[in-house]
Amino acid sequence: MNTSITPGTHTITVGSVRQVYHVAGRGPVCIAHSGGPGIDSAYLRMPLLEQHYTMVYLEPVGTGGSGRLDQYGLSVYVSFLAAVVDDLAMPAVYLLGHSHGGFVVQQYALDHPGRVAGLILYDTSPVTGPEFWESAMAGVTAYAAVDPRVPAAFQSAVTATDDEAMTAGLREAVPVYFADFPGRRREFETFVAGIRAWIVAQDSEPFDVRTRLGEITAPTTVIVGTHDFICGPRWAALLHQGIRGSRLAELKASGHFGHLEEPAEFAEAAAALLDR
Repeated sequence: MNTSITPGTHTITVGSVRQVYHVAGRGPVCIAHSGGPGIDSAYLRMPLLEQHYTMVYLEPVGTGGSGRLDQYGLSVYVSFLAAVVDDLAMPAVYLLGHSHGGFVVQQYALDHPGRVAGLILYDTSPVTGPEFWESAMAGVTAYAAVDPRVPAAFQSAVTATDDEAMTAGLREAVPVYFADFPGRRREFETFVAGIRAWIVAQDSEPFDVRTRLGEITAPTTVIVGTHDFICGPRWAALLHQGIRGSRLAELKASGHFGHLEEPAEFAEAAAALLDR
């Protein structure tokens, strides 16, 4: 690894906007881009992966200690990711994108193929749109059979007009993101308490890279939780089929947070990329 990449918190400026990232671990550099958008990236800390990679955890612009903008969109997140890659001064890095972060790293890989050593696409999709959201909302509605409070809480989060309301709604809606939240509630109490969210006004950029997946030649692992209601196996299969030579790892006892629900299995799948 580049010896200038020291553990701890780093801050750069992109234009006049602050971008914060954190470094931990050892081995080849892997930048992790969290989901949301607008969710505190601390949830994506992966201690087991830090035994295999030098993990670089972004605080996406609009969240945490990073700066704020009036408008956000995929191209904005990609430009800030590109600035971090440049700041690390590595010829090529591994990228891990979770959920919305997966959209960001897919687009970065298409725009900057020579800078990508490998991709870990984690509970994400190559496309959004009406069908994607209808499927997700069907999963939320169905979860009422487990906890009738969740659908209203989810709706409250996605329609929130301030950071506090969005945070409160997500904390109440979070059970739907897990394979078995009721059975493991105490295990995930700290995670739930740590959820923080910020309203990030999105532009109308569409996301659909299905026809371009064949351009991705970097070694790729697709990881998905069997019970993920929003970016589940259906969407992971599109990535796996579209990216030549990719590997697909399905975590049978996970929802949207396999790195928490099945941490050892998740880390094994993600670290296997280094053997390719």
